[in-house]
Amino acid sequence: MHGEYKVPGGKLVVVDLEEREGRIHGFHLAGDFFLEPDDALDDIDAAVNGLPVESDVPTIAAAIRAALPEGAQLLGFTPESVATAIRRALVTAPGWADFEWEVVHDAPVSPRMNLALDEVLTTRVGAGLRKPTLRLWEWDESAVVIGSFQSLRNEVDPAGAEKHGFDVVRRISGGGAMMMAANSIVTYSLYVPASLVAGMTFADSYAFLDDWVLQALRSLGIDAVYQPLNDIAGPHGKIGGAAQKRLANGGVLHHATLSYDMDGQVLTEVLRIGREKLSDKGTVSAAKRVDPLRSQTGLARAEVIERFIQTFTTLYGATTGHISDEEYAEARALVDSKFATDAWLQRVP
Repeated sequence: MHGEYKVPGGKLVVVDLEEREGRIHGFHLAGDFFLEPDDALDDIDAAVNGLPVESDVPTIAAAIRAALPEGAQLLGFTPESVATAIRRALVTAPGWADFEWEVVHDAPVSPRMNLALDEVLTTRVGAGLRKPTLRLWEWDESAVVIGSFQSLRNEVDPAGAEKHGFDVVRRISGGGAMMMAANSIVTYSLYVPASLVAGMTFADSYAFLDDWVLQALRSLGIDAVYQPLNDIAGPHGKIGGAAQKRLANGGVLHHATLSYDMDGQVLTEVLRIGREKLSDKGTVSAAKRVDPLRSQTGLARAEVIERFIQTFTTLYGATTGHISDEEYAEARALVDSKFATDAWLQRVP
C-alpha cells in the first residue's frame, strides 16, 4: 500500500506498507522533508511496524513521537502528518491529480442562490454527476451569511443590517458570520469527493483543501499561513476563514471567504461582535480583525481572482466549466423551499 500527504506549507510525506494479520508490516517512510539525526528514520519505521491497521492518527503519531530520540528535529513534517499518510494508504485515498477538475466563475447571482448552488453542486459531486469543482462566487446584492449553528439574534444587528442594505441568510456549513458587501471579499467553494480527504482528521482536511490558495496568496507577495482550525492569515492579521459541510452521499463542501476591502466600521454596526470573540483573536478592535487583500497587493479584486484561478489550474490541470441550466433550476427550487424561508433562517433563533 502506498500513501502520500503534502503537508500544507511543508513537505511531502510518502509511506509504503503492507497489511499482515491485521497489523502494519514492512513500513517505510520517505519524502522531501528534513530529519535529524539520520537514524531517526529507522526509529520511525520501527515504531509504526506492528501497529494494528485500525490505529487512528493520534495513536500512530503518539507511537512515533515516543520512539524519536531526544532532541530529534523534524522539519517540514510532523508525526501527525506521517500518521495521516499512513491512514490514506490504508484506505487507498486518491490525490488531487487523480481527479479531473473544473473551475467555475459565472455571472453574479443572489447570495441565496450562491448558498443553494453550494448544496446542489456538492450533492452532484458526491453522486458522481459532476466533476470535482472550484467555484468563485459573484453576487448581485449585499448580505450577511451566518453559520448553520449560529444564533440569528446573537450574531446580527437587524437595525444595522437594514441601515447598510444587508440581507441576512444562513448557509449549510458551520463557522462564523461573513459580511458579503459588493466587491469587498473573495469567496470560493470547493466541491470534492470525500475520498480526497480520506484518512485525514477533520482539522487536517481544512489546511489540505486550502493549501492551493496559500500558494496563490504567496505568489501575490502575501506571506500567508494557515491558523487552525480554519483561519487564513498574513503578517498583519486574519485574511479570511473557511468552513465545511460533509454530505451523506460522499460530497464535501469546503468554502472560504477572504477580505478584499472590508469596511471595519460597517462590520461593527451590522454584526454583534462581543469582547470575548475579539479577545480570542488578540485584538480590541473589530476593524482590525481582517487584513484586506487590496492593501497588501494593490490589485483589483478581479486580478486577485484571476491569480486564484491560474494557480489552481496550474497545480491541478483544471479546465473551465460552467453551471448547467439544470443545476441553476435545482438551486432556484432550493431557494424557494429552504434558503428563502423563515424556518431555515430562524432554525437557531
